[in-house]
Amino acid sequence: MTRGATQLLRALPTVFALVTLARGVHAQNPPAGAPAGQRGRGGGGGRGRAIQVMTLTSSGFTDGGVIPTKYAQPGAEASPPLAWSGVPDSNVVSFALVVHDLDAAGNSGDDLLHWLVWNIPAASRSLPEGMPQGPQLGDGARQISVSGPYYRGPAAPATGPTHHYLFELYALDATIDVPPVGAAPPATRAAVMAAMTGHVRGKAVLLGTFRRKS
Repeated sequence: MTRGATQLLRALPTVFALVTLARGVHAQNPPAGAPAGQRGRGGGGGRGRAIQVMTLTSSGFTDGGVIPTKYAQPGAEASPPLAWSGVPDSNVVSFALVVHDLDAAGNSGDDLLHWLVWNIPAASRSLPEGMPQGPQLGDGARQISVSGPYYRGPAAPATGPTHHYLFELYALDATIDVPPVGAAPPATRAAVMAAMTGHVRGKAVLLGTFRRKS
């Protein structure tokens, strides 16, 4: 388990558990020294398959570290560069990325969605800094956030506590037939997460924190 994931579990055990149960597609982190066949069992792989634990990193911040202002609302609000490895060797058709603030509630009663990108091509192993806006990207990927079809940067106020932003990447054995327009973001998010159930082959997480400067 990474340092960031450990910090999250210690700081927000109840919230993390609720988010895990609500999604129904989360992979469990393997115990130390667990055989490969025991990695990530349960949590939405479907049909008795193990969910492979992948690695997600950013050259913009470390796991468990502070997200720079350039990737937040007070700055340029560019999406951070992301890269992943440890992808299952077969049957990966697409990737989906979910970025959400575990410490902020949205109007739907869920936590706050900062970015949801789905149908990322199977050959992809990274997303560049400053992804373009728009519901449909050139490579076929689709995206939304709580406020529109784009990455929404962190914005935790200086008057409150530091917020925890969880980046979750899923390797899927299918594409997700959910349009990026035509429904409110909470409904689209729910539809994408529901469509992922039973199709998750691998998962990686990256944790970042942010709080505005006073």
